Amino acid sequence: MDSVLNSLFSASRTQKRLITLFFDSLFIVIAFWLALIVRLDSLAPLAKLENWLVLLALVPLSLFAFINLGLYRAVLRYVTTQAAWAIIGGTLISTVVLVLVAFFVQVNIPRTMPFIYAWLVLLTVGGSRIFARALLSRLTLSNKEPVVIYGAGDAGRQLAYALWSSPEYYVTAFIDDCSTKQGAIVQGIPILPFHQLYKLVDQGKVEKVLLAMPSVKRSKRKEILAKLEQFPVKVMTVPGMADVIEGKPLAEFKDVEIEDLLGRDPVDPKPELMAENITAKVVMVTGAGGSIGSELCRQIIRHKPAKLVLFELSEYALYAIEKELSQIVLECGLKVKLVPIMGSVQHINRIETCMKAFAVQTVYHAAAYKHVPLVEHNVVEGVRNNVFGTYFTAKAAVNAGVETFVLISTDKAVRPTNVMGATKRMAELVLQAFAKDKAFNKTRFCMVRFGNVLGSSGSVVPLFRKQIMQGGPITLTHQDITRFFMTIPEAAQLVIQAGAMGKGGDVFVLDMGESVKIKDLAEKMVRLSGLEVKSERNPHGDIEIVCTGLRPGEKLYEELLIGDNVEQTTHERIMTAKEVMLPLAELNVFLEAFDIACHNFDHETIRQLLLDAPTGFNPTDGIGDLVWNAKQSKQDKSNVVSIKAS
Repeated sequence: MDSVLNSLFSASRTQKRLITLFFDSLFIVIAFWLALIVRLDSLAPLAKLENWLVLLALVPLSLFAFINLGLYRAVLRYVTTQAAWAIIGGTLISTVVLVLVAFFVQVNIPRTMPFIYAWLVLLTVGGSRIFARALLSRLTLSNKEPVVIYGAGDAGRQLAYALWSSPEYYVTAFIDDCSTKQGAIVQGIPILPFHQLYKLVDQGKVEKVLLAMPSVKRSKRKEILAKLEQFPVKVMTVPGMADVIEGKPLAEFKDVEIEDLLGRDPVDPKPELMAENITAKVVMVTGAGGSIGSELCRQIIRHKPAKLVLFELSEYALYAIEKELSQIVLECGLKVKLVPIMGSVQHINRIETCMKAFAVQTVYHAAAYKHVPLVEHNVVEGVRNNVFGTYFTAKAAVNAGVETFVLISTDKAVRPTNVMGATKRMAELVLQAFAKDKAFNKTRFCMVRFGNVLGSSGSVVPLFRKQIMQGGPITLTHQDITRFFMTIPEAAQLVIQAGAMGKGGDVFVLDMGESVKIKDLAEKMVRLSGLEVKSERNPHGDIEIVCTGLRPGEKLYEELLIGDNVEQTTHERIMTAKEVMLPLAELNVFLEAFDIACHNFDHETIRQLLLDAPTGFNPTDGIGDLVWNAKQSKQDKSNVVSIKAS
């Protein structure tokens, strides 16, 4: 039976129209004779020639009416109210034709017979289409994936309408927490309370839950996702209203954003703080192609600087961010001149010349090596880039008459256990020393310290997603490791606002919310993908979480403050800390020693200097520099050989 129906529904458009015309002709004939037989309660009308003459005229004229009303142009699977009106209009015309033909042919038909005929035509012509559409739906549903839409608001209803013709999904129900909506039916789809989801899952009527609440707060989304975690279904979201306005289709689903799992709602930026150091000014961003640097650039151009100088070491990263920003400038009609400059912050002459050439007024210093294990394996470059890069850029800013200098720091600078964190704390000490020295007071220095940003290079979130897609396992360094998280746009906005509040030497700390246990985060991501975590308790699960051990210099948890000297600012998400500092004269002693040690690749001295400086450095591992370790290994072997020879 299904094969016959499939062949009918897969016929050409012309063939389908001919089949439909044949059946409609048959329905008109049946309706005509049935109306006469029912009305007269006799088969006698079948024997009268004049009735056959009326029918002979009635069929083609009725079909002509249906054709002109556009009934056969309607695609069966998309039958709408327009087709319904065509059926009603065609039926009325057919009934009128019946009466007129009977009158002119002088056939005596009962007065009520046309009314019975009209109802029968509506029932057969209209009902056949409803029946055929139901058959078509039954055939196609077997190949579609059952989904439930969470949220029966405007977005949910629009999504259901968009999925109605989808070849991939069919909507079995809406789930909504609003009691006034529950029990209603929208587009033939019931709106159910949350507890009914258990029944749908048990009946196999849902494989995905589509979260259609683009405007709801993240705290509420976090609650909903926590409830959905217990079900073996994949949870996906629809684009936010801003994305829809920009042209993204509502039915373009994506994985649950990690921001929703954190449940932290961003605070709207204060326009006056965002514009303070940017609007109508010449702004430079170092490390402009990096995760934070590129987002700073996106935020900056929207506040209309006179020029934006993009300073970047990587050729491709510079090309990519300039291309992206040029497109934004074009689309938004902004009058911002972009200046792409290739260079290293370790070359003071290059960066100072650029600052002077373009009369830079504000600098956001985001250029740094931030990957903990890589800096641990390349210590000299970490010191050169993070410490001396900051020193040279800050000194160049003073020489070029820059008004404001903002350093992007990290929570890893607090009681660091790795070289990267220690070098970032040294970079903070550089700016603190510059800020307190009267010779440099024309430039206002401040630094902003925050934790991990979601989606940055090296973030665990995209790594976990990739591992889940590959079937696991998810690799975790330690089951108890925790981290602070913040979205890149929010971090960039807060950096800009903090820079506007700085008075000189300020260490600003961003409120990162609660720290997140990375293992819990991984488990949530697995469950919301419709999979189960494989463990000793659940050996038949899908994705295993494997702990590989802490990497060199990695901490179990991060801190944002060294001491307790923290004060709230006028912004609810920005605090200021009073940290230990070094006078410039003492700092210079350390920098000279660092310079000599780096030049000689003297890693033991570099480590001792990091320990002696007020960085709070407390290494958990030995010297991890790959080159130094290779040389040490060769030297040890040579010593063994010489001992044996002697």
